[in-house]
Amino acid sequence: MRVDVSSAAAVSPFKVHSDRIRVDLQLIADMVQPGTRVLDIGCGDGELLGYLTRSKNVDGRGLELSNEGVRNCVAQGLPVMQGDADRDLGDYPDGAFDYAILSQTLQATNRPKQVLEELLRIGQKAIVSFPNFGHWRARFDLMFRGRMPQNPNLPIMWYETPNIHFCTVRDFVALCDECGFKIERSMVLNESGSKVSLDSHSRLANFFGNQALFMLSK
Repeated sequence: MRVDVSSAAAVSPFKVHSDRIRVDLQLIADMVQPGTRVLDIGCGDGELLGYLTRSKNVDGRGLELSNEGVRNCVAQGLPVMQGDADRDLGDYPDGAFDYAILSQTLQATNRPKQVLEELLRIGQKAIVSFPNFGHWRARFDLMFRGRMPQNPNLPIMWYETPNIHFCTVRDFVALCDECGFKIERSMVLNESGSKVSLDSHSRLANFFGNQALFMLSK
C-alpha cells in the first residue's frame, strides 16, 4: 500500500451526528489542537475521527483493518483507507501528521514496540490508549478464580479476543523509558470510563486504572 497524505478518498457530505462521544475518546480529542493533521489508526466506525473533523476542523485521515469499519467511515464522508497497523504504517512519510492516534488498538498488534516507533516517526506526537491488565479486577480474576479476566473493559473470552499483547501501565512506562519516548501527558480511567486523578507512573494508577491514556513525543 502506498499512501499519498495530500489526497483524500472520495467523500460525500457529512451526515448529521451528535457530538457526544465516549468519555475516553473525548479525553483524546481534548489533547488535539484545532486545525492540525491527524491520523487515526484503528479508527473503527469513525466516532473519534468524525468528531475531530467536525469539532476541531482537523485534516484527518483514518486507517482501519475491518471492511465494516471502512464502509461506515466512508459512508460518513471520512477519508479512511483499509490497512493494518503492523504492516502499512511504513508507507506514510516521516512527519506527515501532527498527531498519530492509536486508541484501544495497541494490544491487538503483533509488534507493539515497532508500531509505537512508527507512530512517532509519522507523527510529531502519538496518543495511545489501552486496557490496563494490572487493574485490580484482572489481578483478582487471575489470583482467586484462576481465569483470564472478562469484564466490561475486556468483554471477549480469551479464545476469541483480538487482543494478543496485554500490558500494564507500568509495562508501558518502562517501554517508553527503554525507547527514549517522552511522556508529555498521561492519565488513567476508572471502570466507568471517567478520568481518575492519579499519576500514571504510580502504583495506585496501575492498580486502580481500568484504561490508560498517554501522549508521547520523541
